[in-house]
Amino acid sequence: MSTLDLIDIQKSYGIVTAIEPLSLSVANGELVCLLGPSGSGKSTLLRMIGGFETPTAGKVLIDGVDVAFDPPEKRPTAMVFQSHALWQHMTVFENIAFGLKLRGFGKAEIKRKVEAGLSLVGLQDYGQRRPSQLSGGQRQRVAIARCIVLEPKILLMDEPFASLDQHLRDRLREEVRQIQKTLGITTIFVTHGQDEALSVADRIVVMSMGRIEQVGTPGDIYASPATPFVAGFIGDMNLIPVTVAHGRITMGGIELAAPVADGPAMLAVRPEDIAFAESDASTGGATVLRIVNYGSYFKVTVALESMEWKVQAPKSTRIPEGAVLPLSIGRYQLFRDEQVVFRSEPA
Repeated sequence: MSTLDLIDIQKSYGIVTAIEPLSLSVANGELVCLLGPSGSGKSTLLRMIGGFETPTAGKVLIDGVDVAFDPPEKRPTAMVFQSHALWQHMTVFENIAFGLKLRGFGKAEIKRKVEAGLSLVGLQDYGQRRPSQLSGGQRQRVAIARCIVLEPKILLMDEPFASLDQHLRDRLREEVRQIQKTLGITTIFVTHGQDEALSVADRIVVMSMGRIEQVGTPGDIYASPATPFVAGFIGDMNLIPVTVAHGRITMGGIELAAPVADGPAMLAVRPEDIAFAESDASTGGATVLRIVNYGSYFKVTVALESMEWKVQAPKSTRIPEGAVLPLSIGRYQLFRDEQVVFRSEPA
């Protein structure tokens, strides 16, 4: 069993607070993504887990043992960095073997472990090459193998694919997910890419300004964001200021149930939960401003009561720019004072 528990962990630099006190538990074999924009504190939190930053307060428990003030080499963790951090004067084999030598393994055991690591990342025939002879994706595979052969209890990954092109990123994250499942290793993965987090994580920790905004499965985070920040950061979301009156929201021909107190609120609707209805001059409608072809669907920008909305329309849709059409809304939710006050039932 390899579990991670952060208890009231905090990090300050003088009077500047980088991480507000937070707690998080990660189960054995779980892959958890720390997701947030630049400056949200996700990499600082990862570095405190790995020992590269010392917390101002709190505990870092790995299998129940507090390692908060142990140096990196004394922790049962290994980190894959964005920059690969390979030694250019060493071969691939020597790079992967370096940490094993420091730990006192014999030559035969080192050879066995390195070859197994190379096989796991699909580089069986690359042991005698130099890093300069490898592609970016291959260098990152070497960095992953170098960590895996140490058999850490916790694998840490700090935006490992950020420098790679989109196609290679997609392929490598699928490979890393498969390796992680095969080994059953508890993994913390930092990214600012929502697609990356949604595709690989068992759970996502959404961070902002050194705080945890929400923790949940990718499906829960996407379907039921807990705050306006999460709603706007994960996927496309229409965030529209509205006024609730007598338990209803009425605007531009749209009428929605809103069983909350009267007053201002924030309406949140995914583009895929909006559809164009049959034209009806009596109900008004939204004016089509722009249509962008995304291959499998159209992203349509419309104007409704001076607000722009995004609508995801099927490829069969035939709508000219400038058309005025009513909208129908399926699933939606309301925020007030940064909290969810109402979620509609799934359509």
